[in-house]
Amino acid sequence: METASLQEASIDRRLAQRLRGLRAERGWSLDDLAARSGVSRATLSRLENGEVSPTASVLGRLCGAYGLTMSRLMLMVEESYAPHIRRADQPVWTDASIGFRRRQVSPPAQRLAAEMLECELDPGARIEYDLPPRPGLEHHLLLLEGHLQVTVEGRTHDLHAGDCLRYQLTGSSAFATPAKSGARYVLCMV
Repeated sequence: METASLQEASIDRRLAQRLRGLRAERGWSLDDLAARSGVSRATLSRLENGEVSPTASVLGRLCGAYGLTMSRLMLMVEESYAPHIRRADQPVWTDASIGFRRRQVSPPAQRLAAEMLECELDPGARIEYDLPPRPGLEHHLLLLEGHLQVTVEGRTHDLHAGDCLRYQLTGSSAFATPAKSGARYVLCMV
């Protein structure tokens, strides 16, 4: 295996352990979590056992059930915190099923509120989130390349390179790219 593949496998293994731990900490059964997240009991079991990697949509639902941002969850599976993070050391999580890559540029820390992500969506990709991980979560999205449609609580924003979208998330959201253009963007959450 290549180094990147080993790193992804390691993150997936730690993520499975952390998901199992979060459920256990709350004393929830798989059925309880399925009801709270809208993710099937079978899928939850396979995720917690490391048999499958979660999609962005499933992680979003689980984070919503636990009241965590995805970055907070990813912080929980990281081995340590460092103030200076070189690009080569920034964890990348991939959802190959929809063509989504998420680099944790500036992970959350206990004393810092903001977190920064660099995300890429392939042409024709779409990610939908039913609920925010935390109501009122502030997002600042800067589109670096491509074309991106962001729908926040039913209102669609058509973004082009250089555009910035700022919003507080209290309901559903979706990110979509046209068939001929992907998108690369930076997302800062507070």
